[in-house]
Order: sequence, then C-alpha cells, then structure tokens
Amino acid sequence: MAFLMRKVCGSLLSRLGSTSGRSSSEFPADYPSMGAFDQLPVDVFIQILRFLGPKEVAKTSLVCKSWKLLASENRLWIFFFQNGKESWDSILFSETHLRLGTSSMTYYDQSPQLSFMNIYAMRATVPGSVIIDGYCKFGWSKYDSPSGRCATFLEFGNIESPMYARLRHFFLTIYNRMQVKPSSQPIIVSIPICHSDDTESARASRRQLMETIYSVLFDMNAPAVCAIDQAVLALYAAKRTSGIVVNIGFHVTSIVPILRGKVMREVGVEIVGQGALKLTGFLRELMQQRNISFESLYTVRTIKEKLCYVARDYEAELCKDTQASCEVAGEGWFTLSKERFQTTEILFQPQIGGMRAMGLHRAVGLCMDHCFAAEVASDNGWFKTVVLAGGSSCLPGLPERLEKELYKLFPPSMSDGIKVIPPPYGTDSAWFGAKVVSNVSTFSEAWCTTKKQFRQKFRRNVTSLIGAW
Repeated sequence: MAFLMRKVCGSLLSRLGSTSGRSSSEFPADYPSMGAFDQLPVDVFIQILRFLGPKEVAKTSLVCKSWKLLASENRLWIFFFQNGKESWDSILFSETHLRLGTSSMTYYDQSPQLSFMNIYAMRATVPGSVIIDGYCKFGWSKYDSPSGRCATFLEFGNIESPMYARLRHFFLTIYNRMQVKPSSQPIIVSIPICHSDDTESARASRRQLMETIYSVLFDMNAPAVCAIDQAVLALYAAKRTSGIVVNIGFHVTSIVPILRGKVMREVGVEIVGQGALKLTGFLRELMQQRNISFESLYTVRTIKEKLCYVARDYEAELCKDTQASCEVAGEGWFTLSKERFQTTEILFQPQIGGMRAMGLHRAVGLCMDHCFAAEVASDNGWFKTVVLAGGSSCLPGLPERLEKELYKLFPPSMSDGIKVIPPPYGTDSAWFGAKVVSNVSTFSEAWCTTKKQFRQKFRRNVTSLIGAW
C-alpha cells in the first residue's frame, strides 16, 4: 500500500513541476506531519484516495493520525456516495433528517455536521428489509423498485374475517411471493389513513389496527417491525418532513397535514369523497354519451391513464381541439376529445359530475387555514408545501392547476410560497419513502420495534413509538 502510494505521488509531483511557492490547498502548518507526503497538495492527495475506493481508504486511516484525518474527509466520502447506486440527494436527506427517528425530526433546511465516513460504514451494514406499501406494492429495500403488487390488506381475503386472520393471510401471501421467511429480515409497512378524525373512537381504531399488525408479524417471528403512515412516507419520498400530502386514493382523497413527520390530526385531516374510481366512472359516462363501446371498466381506466389530463384553464380548454387517440390491447383504438379534461375537472368542480363534494383546491385550502390558525410551529410556511400522492395524482397538469387555484383562494400574504410537488416516484412514492427510511444508517435502532420492545412499551404508549401515528 505505502509503495503504491509513493509511486503514484511521485508521478503526480513530477507532473506538477517545481513545488516552490506553496499552494493554498497544501496542508496547514499545524497539520500532523506526513513525512515525504508533506509536499503534496491536499487536493491531489484526496484525488489519489478517490482512486483507491472506500475499502482501501478505510485501511489507510490506520496508517497514522494524519492519514486518518485525511481519510475521514467528508468531501471524500460524499464522492463515494455520489458514485454509488443510491441518489445522493436521498442519502443526504435521510441522514440529516431521519437518523434519529421521528422523535428528533428536524426541518428540511437544517444540516447537522456528520461524519460521512462513519455513515458509509453504517449504511453498508443495514440489513435489507421487506417493504410492504398497504395499497399495495412489496419488495426489497435494496432493490430499485417494487418487485410485486397485490390487493390491499384492507381488501384481502374474506372481509368478514377477523382483522388478525386477514392480516396474517395477507403477510403470508406476500412472504410466499417474495420467497423469504418472515424471520429473516426486518419489515417496514406503510399504513393508509383509515380513520381521519381525532375522536376517541378513531384513536382506538388506529391503535387496534397498529397492535394487530405488530402482533401478527411478531407471531410470525419477524425480527423487527416498522409501521409508518402512508402519507408520511410519500412526504419523505419528496425529501420533506413537513407539508401537506394530497393522496388521491381509490375511493376518497385525503388531505393530510404533517409536521416533522407527525400527522397533525388535531389540526384536521380533510377527506374528499371522490377518488380514482369516481374519475373512471365519470369517463365511462362520457364515453357512453358518445356511444363509444368498451369491454370493461378496466378498459376505461386504461384510457384514462393514457389520454386524460387536467386543464390549467377549463373554459379556455373547451375552445381548443384536444382530440387524441390511444390503443388498448385486445380492443383496438379509442379516440377522445373534450372528455380528456372533462373527466378530471370533477376534482375541482364536482357538480359537473353530479356530485356534492368540496373541490380539491378548497379542501386543501381549508386544511391550510386550519394549519395557520393552529399555530403549532413558529414557521407558518411549513404547510405551504403540498405533495401529491396516489395513482391519479400522476395525471398531467394537476400540480400546475392545483397551485394556480390555491393562489387564487388566498391573499398574496398567505399564498406567497405555496408550492405543489408532483408525485416524486409516481404511483410508487410511498414505497420509495419506505425505501429511504429502511436504508438510513440508524434504521434498526431509531425506527424499528422488536418483539421485546413491543411487549414492554407499545401497549402502554403506541403514539410515542410511531410518531406518524
């Protein structure tokens, strides 16, 4: 190792020419001596260490104190992270905001000083986890995307069966599909919002669901379990810990305020009684009015996903030629015109589809009003970031239209800074949020609950263990 370093350094120094006239990038006067390497500029030495790679650099830190200081340079390990498989932005977010768990959540713009050399080593030892998004994608935390999909645990099996039996059947099915034993890996589960209000009954229902999930998994010998609210995971996927998540689900749309990783139910979670199914159903009606025949509702959904979009200005769009066509496998070609944006307009004008419901923008605005009035944080800008989630939130034009409508709802003093972020990973945002959490360097200690911890603490205070709940 030392011979190789000297040979490389000698070659580089000969290229640099005379070393008279010290560079600002050379070692400081009070830096521990490195012997023959003292004449080498720091930046050049760092470049050499980059070529060695993470494992060899870790070995050089054992040579002497001065080498240890250089080998632990953050910029060196940031370089190694940036050249790895994971996104550096996701790594930086998770390690500066999620390392200590929800109990010590910080704001997005804070960046505590960290040793990325230690973090690199810790992340390398984090076990791969099984991720199950409740709506429902599953796969390995070390993989680039979910490996499979199935029905949600709320719809799985016989809906009249006890929750414990349904959940056990659900988890066993996924473990079988992944061909993994429950006892082999930690598991992270995303939980959809089933009860939005903050009543005693709703809190009891949430607690019962959480306890059942943990009980089932520990009875199946899972080594560690982490259960987090689905909306919170979608927010983490967007590299935020505070904001409002608009999740357009299958049946309803939920507007969820989240502060530092905690769902603010005391502020108020808004529910709009329309979701992806209503959009598909309305498109079916519009197609029937034009005598367009189709095989099934699945065909209509496919057409919706391929052709529909949200108009930035609905009235102006009515005056345009918006005709477009798409092919559905086995059924041929379908052509739509105004139906392409009329379908999605019911999100903002539900009366068009004959529904009595609050427009999406008004529901989000109401949630923002509640956040502002609650004064739960010194910074009133935390709720001005709106993150979209759910399959139908991927419709083109939705972020721009919602942002425009929100600016129209509020005076400039209130609307300034409002930003609507599209789903960062499309329909899989919650799954990728779980991936961010499950790969953080302190995942096992800061986020997971073991069977022993569950028995000792969970039943006494579920909220203190799972900040999102």
